[in-house]
Amino acid sequence: MGVLTALLILAGLIVVHEAGHFLAATAQGIRVSSFSIGFGPVLLQRRRRGVQFALRAIPLGGFVAFPDDDDDSAIPRHDPDLLSNRPLPQRALVIAAGVIANLLLAWLVLVAQGVVVGIPAGFSASPGVLVSGVQAGQPAALAGLQPGDRIVSLAGQPIAGGQQAVAALVDTVKNSPGQRLPLEAERGSSRLELQLTPANAGGIGRIGAQLQPFGSEAFRPARGPLEPIRQASSDFAALLSRTAGGFLTLITHFGETAGQVSGPVKIVEMGANLARQGGGSLFLFTALISINLAVLNALPLPLLDGGQFVLLLIEGVRGRPLPERFQLAFMQSGFVFLVGLSVVLIVKDTSQLPAVQQLLGR
Repeated sequence: MGVLTALLILAGLIVVHEAGHFLAATAQGIRVSSFSIGFGPVLLQRRRRGVQFALRAIPLGGFVAFPDDDDDSAIPRHDPDLLSNRPLPQRALVIAAGVIANLLLAWLVLVAQGVVVGIPAGFSASPGVLVSGVQAGQPAALAGLQPGDRIVSLAGQPIAGGQQAVAALVDTVKNSPGQRLPLEAERGSSRLELQLTPANAGGIGRIGAQLQPFGSEAFRPARGPLEPIRQASSDFAALLSRTAGGFLTLITHFGETAGQVSGPVKIVEMGANLARQGGGSLFLFTALISINLAVLNALPLPLLDGGQFVLLLIEGVRGRPLPERFQLAFMQSGFVFLVGLSVVLIVKDTSQLPAVQQLLGR
C-alpha cells in the first residue's frame, strides 16, 4: 500500500503540472491537441472537444501538445488561436503555468496539513539515531546500513536521543578516520551488529550517510483559521529556499554531489516509507516533491519549461524566433540527455534497493 500511495502521489503531481499548462492555454482560447501522462505508445485515450487525453506507456512525466507541433495538422498556420501566433506574454504564461501549479499545490498541501494534522509543536525524541539515506559504495553502505535503520550504540556506547545524539555520533565518526567502530542497529524487529570503518577524507572521518533524530513530530490544533496559512507560508518558503539551494549546490559542485542525486525509484521508496508512517509525513513528502518538480522544471534545460522560457526570451530580444533547425537541435539534445539521465538514475536506485542487494549477495 505504501508503494501504491507514493506512485499515486507522483502521478497526481505530474497531472497537476500538466494541467497548469493545459488550463493556462485553454483559458486564453489557445488550441491544444493533446494532454498526455507518460511518453511513448498510447495505452488509453479519450477525445473530448478535439483534445486527445492519453495515458502512455513510459511513466516518466507528461506533456501538453499543441497543433503548432504537428506538421499534418489541418489548422492553418496563420490561425490566431495557435500558440505560436499569440503574444509573448500569453505564451510565457502557458510555459510558466506548470511550475506555478506545482508551487501552488505545495502551499495548499501544507495548509491542509495544518488543518488536518495540526501545527508542529516540537519533536518527541526517542533513543537512537535514524539513518535516512545511504550513498552506494560508501562506508555506511559497505557496513550494511540501510535507510530506516536505527543506530542504538556505537563503539560500545549507547546512543541517546535528539539532535545532540546525532551531533555526538557525527563527532565520533569525524574523529575516527580509518578506525573500525562496532555498532548496533535496529531494523524492524531485528537487531544487527555491524562494523563501520569511516573513510579518511583529509584526516576527517566520512561514512556517506544522512542521519537524523529518531522520534516523532508532535502536533497541536490550530489556534484560529489563519494559523495554518501562516505556518504553511513559513514552511513553504523554507522548503523552496532549501530546494533551490540544493539544486544550486548540485550544479556548482556536481563532482562532489552527483552520487546523492536520486531518481524516480528512490523517490517512490522514500514515499512508501513515509506512507507507512502516516501522520504529517505524507503531507510533507507531497509538498517537497511538488516543489522539487517545480524547481527542476524551471531549470534552463532543453525540453523543460525553463528551456522553453530561454527560447522565448531569445525571441523577445531578437524580435523573431530562432531558426527552426536550432530549436529542433536544442530539443533533441535535451531529449537524449533527460532520457539517458532517467535510465541511469533508475538503474542506480534499483540496484540500491535492499531486496536487489540481497539477490546480488551484497
